[in-house]
Amino acid sequence: MPTVPHRPPLDALTVGALALAVASVSSSVPLVAFAAASALAVAFWRTALSVAVLGPVALTRRRAELRALTVGPGRREGLYCVLALAAHFATWMPSAQLTSVAAATALGATQPVWQGLIARGQGRRLPTAVWAGIAVAVLGAVLATGADFGVSGRAFAGDLLAVVGGLFAAVYTAFGERARASISTTTYTTVCYGVCAAILLVVCLVGGVRLHGFDGATWLAILGLVAGAQLLGHSMFNYALHRVSATTVSVLILLEAPGAALIGWVWLGQLPRPLALPGLALLLAGVAVVVLGGARAGRRATPVAAPADPTPLGD
Repeated sequence: MPTVPHRPPLDALTVGALALAVASVSSSVPLVAFAAASALAVAFWRTALSVAVLGPVALTRRRAELRALTVGPGRREGLYCVLALAAHFATWMPSAQLTSVAAATALGATQPVWQGLIARGQGRRLPTAVWAGIAVAVLGAVLATGADFGVSGRAFAGDLLAVVGGLFAAVYTAFGERARASISTTTYTTVCYGVCAAILLVVCLVGGVRLHGFDGATWLAILGLVAGAQLLGHSMFNYALHRVSATTVSVLILLEAPGAALIGWVWLGQLPRPLALPGLALLLAGVAVVVLGGARAGRRATPVAAPADPTPLGD
């Protein structure tokens, strides 16, 4: 039976990073739905502007890690991470403009299911309690968002893209778990965001997607995505992967669902169904089961040599 990589014990900083990440990514779908721009253009700008913030820090303080991730032994994992992240943005973000905020968030919440299957494919056996928690949490996410899956062709396309986006998010997180064993958050996110921005730029140029001329409100939405979902959300989840498994992170991301639905209701007038409260209760229960079950499995796992301790964003 394969050994599970040893992780340092969960600390208050990691818990705080996860809470901040969940709060930040909850604004993602509503902001994408609000922006008067193509979702691909929004995806390009959110990654490119993030690199503009992180790049100088990585270039001045993390040059050795940059070389290791781009030309060293870890370059294959880094490439897979980037491709999966680009595919996630290219599928899930357009879904928010084709279907409702609630449906896009709920269907993207299938990520933990894919994450569990990936872990199983890697030879790791997840406890029955973790699988049960994933099922309860996904059901709770669907109910909490009041997901109104549409029957129109446009809504169906959005629903399908959201599911595919959840799959690619799981692939990105799985490879990120491996890369983060020896690479700092700043280096990892800079490389991922940078190459992802380059890929999305090519896609936008080939597809004739407009990248400029947006109104002020749209630019503010893009800046909100950069500061919130990207720098505080994705980056803090990447930081937490050093101490928390990819499967657990994916389940915690489900807490985005009720947050996004609440923002969509208050800001965009998209009222969730009455099942939101019981759905939220199920979601929280499922998350608790996965976290506790994963912690017990981690204590029983055979540790391997501990990697060098990476530093948080900006260090």
